[in-house]
Amino acid sequence: MAIVTFEQTLAESVRARRVAEHLTQADLADLAGVSERFVRSLEHGKPTVRLESLLAVLRTLGLDLAVTGRRRETQGAEGPESQGGGIR
Repeated sequence: MAIVTFEQTLAESVRARRVAEHLTQADLADLAGVSERFVRSLEHGKPTVRLESLLAVLRTLGLDLAVTGRRRETQGAEGPESQGGGIR
């Protein structure tokens, strides 16, 4: 089973909304006040983007960024050391 990353989900959401709004990448960039290169990078799932620019694109598309808690994996009684150590 392939794991979908946050970056992939964000890229797909932005691209889908842009296409649904009949906007080109250049149109979106102009409306959001960012570069066309930024929009391309965002839609390709670049893992590092400027938050201010990301929020401008999302606002332009009528999308919101939400922060939610993640459910932690339950560790064995012996803790992470029993699972090979390290951080997950």
